[in-house]
Amino acid sequence: MPLEAALQTLRDTCAAMPPLAALGVAVDGYADGRFGVRAPLALNVNDKGNAFGGSLTSLMTLAGWGLVNLQLQLSGLEAEVYVADSDIRYRAPVYDDLRAEAWLADGQSWEDFLATLRQRGRARVRIEAGVPLAEGGMAAELGGRFVAIAKG
Repeated sequence: MPLEAALQTLRDTCAAMPPLAALGVAVDGYADGRFGVRAPLALNVNDKGNAFGGSLTSLMTLAGWGLVNLQLQLSGLEAEVYVADSDIRYRAPVYDDLRAEAWLADGQSWEDFLATLRQRGRARVRIEAGVPLAEGGMAAELGGRFVAIAKG
């Protein structure tokens, strides 16, 4: 599947999920191995006037889920993707609109992940994600393990 068609499929899928609609989530795109999503601060603000931590976690998790789904679509494979576990670090408050991006963790391989899925019908991959700050650095970071289970 071509990249733009895969991104549109993810946009459509995200638009159909009520929790993501409530957060105002939009697919931001894919470049240089990184998949991004965004959401407006106004829909994700806490009592301190900055981004709600749960929204940051949701956005990073969604970015990881989206990256794995994107790789599956680009490879022509159909599977259900789940987050198995994750670790979160909050480093700084966010006062701007939110953007999260996800990428393949060091030591991981899409080729190995996809080969395992083809062979066993199930595979897992480590993904990292973060919420970049406008001035540089990360406001929050996620390290997670995502599982794909072949359909059918």
